[in-house]
Amino acid sequence: MLRPALMVAALAAAFPAHADADLDALRAELKEMKSTYEARIQALETRVQAAEMKAAEAAPQAAAAAPPGETAQTASNSFNPEVSFILQGGYAHLQDRPNRQVTGFLPDGTAGEAARGFSVDDSELVFAANIDPYFRGYLNAVLNDGTVGVEEAWFQTLALGQGLTVKGGRFRSGIGYQNAQHPHAWDFATNNLMYQALFGEGYGNDGLQLKWVAPTERFTELGAEIGRGASFPGTDRNKNGIGSYALYGHVGGDVGDSHSWRSGVSYLSTRATERSGSLTDFADVAVNTAFTGDSKTWLADFVWKWAPRGNATVNNFKFAAELFRREENGDLMCEGGSCGARSPGAYRATQSGGYAQGIYQFMPHWRTGYRYDRLDPGSRDYGANNTYLPRPDYRPTRHSLMVDYSPSEFSRLRLQYTKDRARAGQDENQWYVQYIYSLGTHGAHAF
Repeated sequence: MLRPALMVAALAAAFPAHADADLDALRAELKEMKSTYEARIQALETRVQAAEMKAAEAAPQAAAAAPPGETAQTASNSFNPEVSFILQGGYAHLQDRPNRQVTGFLPDGTAGEAARGFSVDDSELVFAANIDPYFRGYLNAVLNDGTVGVEEAWFQTLALGQGLTVKGGRFRSGIGYQNAQHPHAWDFATNNLMYQALFGEGYGNDGLQLKWVAPTERFTELGAEIGRGASFPGTDRNKNGIGSYALYGHVGGDVGDSHSWRSGVSYLSTRATERSGSLTDFADVAVNTAFTGDSKTWLADFVWKWAPRGNATVNNFKFAAELFRREENGDLMCEGGSCGARSPGAYRATQSGGYAQGIYQFMPHWRTGYRYDRLDPGSRDYGANNTYLPRPDYRPTRHSLMVDYSPSEFSRLRLQYTKDRARAGQDENQWYVQYIYSLGTHGAHAF
């Protein structure tokens, strides 16, 4: 853009000398325009200065209004966590069998009775939020019939870098595949036999977890955990130090643009003291047991997922399988029935089993799935109590078929049929109708 002086020179060169009067008029007009623009600029500068002074005067007042130790900015940033509530329940058509213990396996100590008819399952109240740039907090409280339990309550680091994270508090262990999932995230209305026999539901611990994700193209994760070891198959021994530890590793990746996979191995070591349970003697009379000793579990898991070009909204398929081997070594106290008042004996057991399942979404919102469970009670030695306690070689199995409908990501309705042969001599047809509703913000589930 030409400056006013250059414009005047250009006009003088373009017109003859007798046009001086016109040039004088142009000069006067340009001068007037310059004065007008300078006045506007001065007015804008004055307004900016006034705004800056007003903001400077307001800052001390906002700081004074904030609570001690907070700035005006933090005072206006109120606590706003992610809050969600999971509602679960349904209907179960089962035979009237109070004892649903898995044959050949020491029970986890919880009630073996299953609710028949209509019932409300555990509801979950979840709070989660970033505490600051360095830590995240999470709380999962379980509510049912006037009781409140803490399922998980932990902090996790956010800024260690190098693929490292540390988690502390109460959490579900990272061993295996399904273990870290809450029941509302399961693909079936009931737990698989493997986890039922190993942990009751899933293995949780109070302690510390260290995870490292390698900076490689292929997903590689290593984890280590130490904890109190109070959950089954361990017991709370009220001692200092480490009551249990776990080690695991997972690898995975993509195959083309439609397939992905993950596999891993895990190891859990814990110890029990006077772990209560129950068995039946040769006369089919219930006896009480108490196990004291070491429990070691090895797990292997594999997951394969398919979705056309990575788009899982219309069709997708997931295959998952896990295997285990558990060794327990110690002493088993037997009381009641043929055992009499109190009968001590050694206990050695090596057991195994697993499950495999496939879930297929055949159209938007609709899925169907099948799961097969099989356990091997393996070798069991009750020592001096071999005289009183039978060791059946029966292998528990279970077939489950389900279909579910999810109108949205926040709701699911499910129908399931199960052919249950977990207990020798009992062949049961089971039907389940389940609902799952999620209220509020809920984080995405793991792979």
